[in-house]
Amino acid sequence: MTREEFQALVKRGPVILDGATGTNLQEAGMPVGVCPEQWILEHPAVLVELQQRYLEAGTNILFAPTFTANRIKLAEYGLEGQLADMNRRLVELSRQACHAANAGAHSGTIADRPTLVAGDLTMTGRQLYPLGDLQFEELVEVYREQAAALLAAGVDLFVVETMMSLQECRAALLAIREICDLPVMVSLTYNEDGRTLYGTDPATAVIVLQSLGADAVGLNCSTGPEAMLPFVEQMAEYAAVPILAKPNAGMPELVDGRTVYRTAPERFAELGTKLIEAGAAIVGGCCGTTPAHIKALSAAASGCTVREPLAAGRRMLASERAHVEIPLDGNFLVIGERINPTGKKKLQAELREGSLNLVRSMALEQEENGAKILDINMGMNGIDEKKIMLEAIYEVTSTVDCPLCIDSSHVGIIEAALRIYPGRALINSISLETEKIERLLPIAKKYGAMFILLPLSDAGLPESTEEKHRIIREIIRRAEDIGVGRENIVVDGLAATVGANPRAALECFETFAYCRNELMIPTVCGLSNISFGLPERGYINTAFLTMAIAKGLTMAIANPSQELLMNAAFASDMLLNRKDGDIRYIERMNFLAEKYAGIQQVRVCAGTQGGEQKILAAQRAAQASMETSGNAASSAGGHSPVYEAVLKGNKSVILDEVKQALTEGASPEDIINEHLIAAINEVGELFDRKRYFLPQLIASANAMELAISHLEPLLAKENREPKAALVVATVEGDIHDIGKNLVVLMLKNYGYRVTDLGKDVPAEVIVDTAMREHAKVIGLSALMTTTMMRMKEVVELAHERGCTAKIVIGGAAITESFAEEIGADGYSKDAAECVRLVERLLGGEATR
Repeated sequence: MTREEFQALVKRGPVILDGATGTNLQEAGMPVGVCPEQWILEHPAVLVELQQRYLEAGTNILFAPTFTANRIKLAEYGLEGQLADMNRRLVELSRQACHAANAGAHSGTIADRPTLVAGDLTMTGRQLYPLGDLQFEELVEVYREQAAALLAAGVDLFVVETMMSLQECRAALLAIREICDLPVMVSLTYNEDGRTLYGTDPATAVIVLQSLGADAVGLNCSTGPEAMLPFVEQMAEYAAVPILAKPNAGMPELVDGRTVYRTAPERFAELGTKLIEAGAAIVGGCCGTTPAHIKALSAAASGCTVREPLAAGRRMLASERAHVEIPLDGNFLVIGERINPTGKKKLQAELREGSLNLVRSMALEQEENGAKILDINMGMNGIDEKKIMLEAIYEVTSTVDCPLCIDSSHVGIIEAALRIYPGRALINSISLETEKIERLLPIAKKYGAMFILLPLSDAGLPESTEEKHRIIREIIRRAEDIGVGRENIVVDGLAATVGANPRAALECFETFAYCRNELMIPTVCGLSNISFGLPERGYINTAFLTMAIAKGLTMAIANPSQELLMNAAFASDMLLNRKDGDIRYIERMNFLAEKYAGIQQVRVCAGTQGGEQKILAAQRAAQASMETSGNAASSAGGHSPVYEAVLKGNKSVILDEVKQALTEGASPEDIINEHLIAAINEVGELFDRKRYFLPQLIASANAMELAISHLEPLLAKENREPKAALVVATVEGDIHDIGKNLVVLMLKNYGYRVTDLGKDVPAEVIVDTAMREHAKVIGLSALMTTTMMRMKEVVELAHERGCTAKIVIGGAAITESFAEEIGADGYSKDAAECVRLVERLLGGEATR
């Protein structure tokens, strides 16, 4: 099937997918804990019959039962050597179902509609670096290997589904795109708050994945159809490709010892049509759905009209957790310029030492001061620029939510950075120079990046405004010729110093106006270039900025800590009556007032004599106040550097700060109780408020773990009484452990003696270990609906054996009502809440 044929299929009306596989196979006798793909191959008739019934119910696209048939998952059963053969045989079973359904079809049913088979890929269960040890390129190879096997088996298209990590989606999509041009659908699973486990919202996912070449993007599992409606609506605002929705039949409930889904086929179909109205063009069912659900959905959807995707994508950049739009007439945007070693001796020294502490601090500071995008440039002598660039990408993306602008004079470095960047980046830049345009335009297309168009040619700088505009038009033409539309382009005004060219500012204004009014393309410039070599440059830059904004300048590469400049930009938006310009200006002033609270300063209007010096003086006074407050109580909120290191997940400095605190007389116990635990509590609250997501939570927990490991030997000398023993495990049959590992890490950081039994652990082992270790609490995790009931087995066995440990449970499909139904003592939705739950359950028994 070609990608064009896929799009034509979607346009003809809602495409119907199949329903659940796992829950139906379990009903048919598949035991928990076996390799599902191996069981299917041993019981092929069960799968063929189920998929034949789906086709008869109205399914257009079957998902081949290759869900976890990748190298990493199969290795857990010792089957990795059979990967190619298993994927081939599993696809053949789906083909058999198609043939059987077509052979038994009556005229006007299956014979008159397409029946396609999609090769199915999903998560591997291992975390990517820097949260885990799996390197991005290794994951791409894992997916490429399975995709190649599915391609050889003759699948019509691919689906990457039930994904929690946007970066893993990118790896799978790149792997498929690098071996074939078949259609690819990508679907993620979202929590109730509209975020994936790693903090990606639906809009960000569709922005990133459609730019990378996905033919459809959507969501599946984790929730019922009604709860999916707002997520589909969010995607539809940004989707230039069809949207996929494959909900569960409601949330799982425990009835008479069985996991059931209560949404009836008729209700599922009714809500399915609402998903189509909201923007979904491809619909089906996930956990708990049956052929009856798909039959009802297909019948109800037959009268629905599919909403057309956007004709062209909006101008969007994205990180893994946030997105930024670049509208022609929107509020002015600043690309933070600070992460660039040129002229920064301290940063150069740190980079030569392999340290990224200053890079991290600059990223945080620029985001706080209002930058919406961060430029990353590692160009300097004496370092491996590519290696440091990639490390900086990992560091900055773990630290802030701003999308990144990849800035290098080396094409290979730009491509390497784009490959691992878990979002949609901006390339700085592509010119008409032969090497740049011939090599970078295809790279921008492959990785779905936007780019800054730099109006230079092999002849160098343009000699006139007319030549500059000709170069701009030529680069746009070359981009459009390979399928990169102008919605992916931002034009650099090419600001020169007014000291050398008195018309430099006027020529820029002409270009800004030309791009805005005639080409309808946003613009950018390196703001400080205009004042190079002149005194009191801040005044020139600010005056230039305000005039440039009025002429159509969209954004600038600048230092967001220059408050005169930033305040002028906010004021300009207000004076130009841009959306919420007045509110944003007031919020900006409130932000500054809070930033310098308690420090006497004079607020002056931009341009008042001495105003910039007074504000800078206030900043210096604030900094001096911070520095003289000592190591135990620093800048933000009077917290210690130890606290701040945990709060910001800064592993590289935490040990130095702990040692310094010990040197200054702080006791190990005080450092733990007053700084480390206080900080991790704050991290938990930020996580609850959706200010932090899994990457920040893990980074903070890892930083705290380093500090605890250093302090533990010192605590032993003080005969500190250890906290209670706990046993934690992922239940039998479930091989997912991301959430469980984080719970273990957090509990250890709070001083509990945790025995981590790992994943796929039988009930007998869990209970026996708890009794042997005199555990006060047993923590159980399960991701899959098919393994939830194993938790009940542990609860029953613990009661039977007389185990007195409290039992707490959690996982993607787990609810508080499920915990109550199986007799567990508590439920927590995440690691931070689990710590609070354990503290509450134990009360005075927290110590041994």
